[in-house]
Amino acid sequence: MLNTTTDDRRPSLARRAALTLAGAAALAGLVGAYAPNSAYAEPGSAPIESATDFSDCPALPAGVDPARWRCEVHTAAPRLTLGKVTVDLAPITMTHAEGPMPDGTAGQVWGAMHSAPTAVPGGLTGTEAGEHTRRLPLAIKPEYGGRSDFYTGQFSLRFRLSSPLLTHGCTVGASAPVDFRLKRSGPSEWVSQDPPVIKFSAYDDTFTAPAAEHCGPLTGPLDRRLGLPAASGNLMTYDATYTFRMYDHLPVA
Repeated sequence: MLNTTTDDRRPSLARRAALTLAGAAALAGLVGAYAPNSAYAEPGSAPIESATDFSDCPALPAGVDPARWRCEVHTAAPRLTLGKVTVDLAPITMTHAEGPMPDGTAGQVWGAMHSAPTAVPGGLTGTEAGEHTRRLPLAIKPEYGGRSDFYTGQFSLRFRLSSPLLTHGCTVGASAPVDFRLKRSGPSEWVSQDPPVIKFSAYDDTFTAPAAEHCGPLTGPLDRRLGLPAASGNLMTYDATYTFRMYDHLPVA
């Protein structure tokens, strides 16, 4: 359990969370009700979308040639160090389209992103595994941040934080998403030619992690628990595979 601060008027996250939980239990008889569930799944337990599912392929810009545009679906198993917390995120599946615009420039269109919450080791208070951690879980879920450039490896994410004691909408990167500039760890590898399946690894150790926002009265203690904001020491490693299909070969909806 985290120690309290030297100022007794500013208790630690563990103490404030315990007091909040006790008060809620007294009112509603909920002591022991916060058991783990699917929203706080252990790392690696979330299902993964099929890498051959092209249902999220976006509509193409007007005037382009579908035979020269391809829909790419890639699935990654990211490992994230954000502040002082490291977690193996649930698999992420992203879909986008790319190809030449009518003027010859390179074009891209975002499709969709899917993932699931992953339990943060130590839970909301940073305690070791045990009853208190089970009652005070903390989960993190990556969400699309609104910017992507798959030609250069740049994209942005927000990280939704969820726990019984945090308000809905608690997010790292709520006001300004976390921007990643992935660098390849080595050459790509063709796993299969038909269907095309390519494997690659990438990483980014230069991004800045902002403070959490919209988390209610535990926002400050939560930031101290996670070590946020963090200008350095953050890391995303990214092992992924992707497949593609040309738009003139996609199934007609």
